[in-house]
Amino acid sequence: MTTIKEASEGYSRSPMVQTAISVDGSYRTRDNLTVSNGPCAAAGGSAFFMSESIDGLNVGAQFLDRLSAEQKAQVLAAGRAVFTAQGEMVFSQGEHHNGIFIIRRGQVRVYYTAPSGREITLAYWTAGHFIGGPEISGGGPHMWSGVAMEDCEILALSSPALQRMLAEMPTFALALIDGLIAKGKCYSSMAQMLGTRSVIERLAQYLLNLAELYGLADGETVLINRKVTHDQIAAMVGSTRQWITMMLKRFQTKRIIAIEDGVIRIRRLDLLENILFKD
Repeated sequence: MTTIKEASEGYSRSPMVQTAISVDGSYRTRDNLTVSNGPCAAAGGSAFFMSESIDGLNVGAQFLDRLSAEQKAQVLAAGRAVFTAQGEMVFSQGEHHNGIFIIRRGQVRVYYTAPSGREITLAYWTAGHFIGGPEISGGGPHMWSGVAMEDCEILALSSPALQRMLAEMPTFALALIDGLIAKGKCYSSMAQMLGTRSVIERLAQYLLNLAELYGLADGETVLINRKVTHDQIAAMVGSTRQWITMMLKRFQTKRIIAIEDGVIRIRRLDLLENILFKD
């Protein structure tokens, strides 16, 4: 996949031809820039979580690809279609667990709330992913919460329906294992970042990942085609809004980034990379 740095270098000599890189390596022109709320509303609907690269972010969206068209229709028939408006809860931490949810359209933020009330974002999941784990057979409470970041269409699969399909459709059982593997990799990646990277390194990696997923090459800079709040960044990297505000101001003073109407422009990708690879 073409990197954002290569695109920036390749098009900086021709300012009239400026492109954005999507997660599949395709391009769009500078004139097509649209800024949406939430950090993951574009780039082909890619999921997003803390990771040392963007490779594999969306693998879990294909977990039902093992199924035939007839088997997928059976899964749809076994579930209940749910419309969840932006800002509504899909499920809440502590509630009784009674199945999983497959996102058919939209984006859901999954997060954990500590006893202190502080939140940490586990991931932003998009169409094709299932949420509501780690339980799949029901029982016990939800360990975290899921909130719709935009209007969502969701297929709710109850625990009895899941158990029936697991027993009657071995291919579905294998598909669900694929989905669980993807989730396991996601949370392992997040744990690795939290355990081995400092907060400033996590912030640098977060900005680099945004640039790879949503970056728009604009001369020698990269415009991130996404609006993100300080609260959203803090919950993703495991910090506080106050610290994020302070560090972003410091990055602006050092001319690493600029912030224009809530949109981040990266001036020096190399300086962000230096934070990660300073040794």
